Amino acid sequence: MDSRMKKALAAGALAAGTAAAVAALKRTDPHLVRCQDGWALVSTHRIEGTPVRVMRQGGVWQSATYLGDAWAEPVFAYYRAFDAIFSASPAFEAASGHAIAHALMIGGGGFAWPKHALTEHADLSLTVVEHDPATIACARRWFYLDQLEREAGERLSVICADGRAFLEEADARFDAILNDAFTGALPARSLATVEAARAVKAHLVPGGLYAANVVSEDEGGDVSFLRDCVATLEEVFAHVAVLPAEDETYGGEDNYLVVATDAALALPDAIPFDEEFLGTILEDEG
Repeated sequence: MDSRMKKALAAGALAAGTAAAVAALKRTDPHLVRCQDGWALVSTHRIEGTPVRVMRQGGVWQSATYLGDAWAEPVFAYYRAFDAIFSASPAFEAASGHAIAHALMIGGGGFAWPKHALTEHADLSLTVVEHDPATIACARRWFYLDQLEREAGERLSVICADGRAFLEEADARFDAILNDAFTGALPARSLATVEAARAVKAHLVPGGLYAANVVSEDEGGDVSFLRDCVATLEEVFAHVAVLPAEDETYGGEDNYLVVATDAALALPDAIPFDEEFLGTILEDEG
């Protein structure tokens, strides 16, 4: 093994940050990918007899896909929580005359929800903004993005750009905007501030919905970022709701879906909260 490969393996193990990552490097099919946010490890596991390909970065599973016929089915339960946009606001559907048809997703990763949504909803068109070209290439090679692009055709648009920059510069408006860029203890703050929320609202059609996946810390014991997100969105939108999106099989942390809109919301599973729950309103620094 030459010195460059030794350095790559060492860097990958360091990025994963756990002994489990070192063990994963010994599997028969690991692939190390250098991404903008550090090394990612792609490897295949058998979970209850089912082969699952996983992208691991920063010590946690960032995305996963089933192999074979179930390639478009979400592995992580929280991805299905995003489906709430299709039923969350009857007021939007009544006003627009149609269900969610044109959506934007910020944060592509392994394109798990885009695969699920575009194969389940034939009338949906989806723009996905992912900031890292290496992640997009990884998704095409190992997570079936290439197959999705062939099958969805013009209904899928993949854009390599920073999510906040896209919101600041684009002219398009969407029925729904989804944010999957809040990854655990390192959420994308540029997308969490009140200025970002206003940029999101500017790209929504009247009554459109914004949905963000928010992750806890300390194995579910710290929901400070969730509280801050809710407080911040309440500054911009008329209605904000929090849905539980736990993953009992794979989740070390708790996931929540925060939904915001100016239209009436119909989410019977929403978690009630009061003023005392609200955290700090986040603002752009400087």
